Amino acid sequence: MERRLRIAAVALVVAWFFVPPLRHSVPAWIPFLAYAALEAQFLIGGVRERDTPRAKRGRAPQETDIEDFGGPEWLEPELVEVGGRQVWIPAEVEGEPRPERPPRPWLPRLELGAAVAAVLTVLVFVLLPDGGWSSLDASARARTESRLSAEAARIAGHPATIHCDARGEAVGAVQHSDGIAEVGGKNAYLTPAICFRLHQLAFDGDQGAFSQTARAIVVLAHEAWHLRGEGNEGVTNCYAFQSGVGLGERLGLSQGTAVRMMRQQLAENPIQARSAPAYLVPPECRNGGSLDLRRGSSRFP
Repeated sequence: MERRLRIAAVALVVAWFFVPPLRHSVPAWIPFLAYAALEAQFLIGGVRERDTPRAKRGRAPQETDIEDFGGPEWLEPELVEVGGRQVWIPAEVEGEPRPERPPRPWLPRLELGAAVAAVLTVLVFVLLPDGGWSSLDASARARTESRLSAEAARIAGHPATIHCDARGEAVGAVQHSDGIAEVGGKNAYLTPAICFRLHQLAFDGDQGAFSQTARAIVVLAHEAWHLRGEGNEGVTNCYAFQSGVGLGERLGLSQGTAVRMMRQQLAENPIQARSAPAYLVPPECRNGGSLDLRRGSSRFP
């Protein structure tokens, strides 16, 4: 049972890392606490076993003891190598054949095979498939870039062009960002992953993982505000969270879902900004604050 629980705990941790729906629906502390509890139990069990006093060696075993525990061939066992490991086996007794080694139990091997199969399944169906931006044909990519450009122009207030930078020549040069734009200019670049997530939302009706979709909407809105002329990253984020509600609705979300996504992004902003303080929204990014784009509305963002 302990072995099975350890296999299940490892599978849960691996699945949490590589299966986005599970990662976004299950708090991180649950799989790690489960695995830590099993490791702690294993450690405590080993310490207790080490500290357990052992019986002192007494007189030699009696004849009945020898029969009960395997016969005279176990009086002087031999250390031999079996399958690359050294094991004790009963010695040959004169006139008696050496007993056959019992077959290895099949259940542990079956469980190990099932665990390996599960890992391979994750690799084949979650990690290895491309299924991303590069899987779209040229017309689908062009249609997506055109749609995203129109949305960016709507926020920027002037013509804009969104490039899904599949070659990585523009995006990622500064702090591995998901997008980059010309402040007050016409061109912005998004990573292929962001473009593909927005393509799935706008053209396939696939809302995907909540946090991933919310992040993709914010990135597009953020770069559009840079195109509008805003250079301050924190202020740009504040405007992006607010514009992201309408942007999400136009791309296929319900108003309620779009609002929840942007509120989540706003709530997580202080955490995300720990590694990049420039992206922290200012205190005035609040309902009725000087950065509120809809001061007549009670909803924020």
